[in-house]
Amino acid sequence: MAFQNIFTKRLLRKAVPYFFIGTTILILVLNDVFGDDDGFVVFSLLFFTALTIWMIRWIILQIKYILRLKKEKKQAELMHLKSQVNPHFFFNTLNNLYGLVEKDPAKAQQLILKLSDMMRYSIYEGQNDWVTLADEITYLENYMELHRMRYHKEIGIRFEIEVEDRSVKIMPLLLIIMVENAFKHGVEKLRKDAYVHICLKASLKQLDFTIENNFDAEQPSGKEGIGLNNLKKRLDLVYLNRYELVLSPIQADIYKIRLRLTL
Repeated sequence: MAFQNIFTKRLLRKAVPYFFIGTTILILVLNDVFGDDDGFVVFSLLFFTALTIWMIRWIILQIKYILRLKKEKKQAELMHLKSQVNPHFFFNTLNNLYGLVEKDPAKAQQLILKLSDMMRYSIYEGQNDWVTLADEITYLENYMELHRMRYHKEIGIRFEIEVEDRSVKIMPLLLIIMVENAFKHGVEKLRKDAYVHICLKASLKQLDFTIENNFDAEQPSGKEGIGLNNLKKRLDLVYLNRYELVLSPIQADIYKIRLRLTL
């Protein structure tokens, strides 16, 4: 793409001006050679017009080519970012399954079925440009149910949904990043009283997603995780200037994320 940017600059700054300057000089030279003949004037105008049309067509083709390359690059970046969603969650769940197969076969079977549904959605539906909000909600519900089954502790999970139309389309695997972040940095590190409160509101034109969780304030916070950086990059690629993402600690041990999207 660096080459394409250089090419575009050269095209606009050099190729076009040089074309018109060169064509003008050529016509003036030929005019000096052949004189002010009316036939030559007509020929010169037709020649100049034809070259101009050809040049405009060539420029349009180059611009289309550059735009196509940018679109392909954007799609490749999105595919790469999508492939990074939830890897550690699947690994952790598989580890839990290993221990459950012998101790509680029935529970292990339920986990396998839910994990299979989630992986199928992530692999197939996750590659699409858009999915329905209904599918994303189901994915989130399966994710939270798997967490309830995994842990040997009580988790205060609340998922409030106020959606006008669940057939509204959004980018796939978008909301899960924030939910995963809450469980990874909150629930997994707390021995008791862990909670995750989620509120999803959506109309035909706007989506408002809020998630609040508590965490161990004594644990080092470190740098911002890969998941949230991934989220911001995906939002910039698809919802540029149409989203608001606010990450804010409410108290020393409570964290809140809010995402607003214009659909």
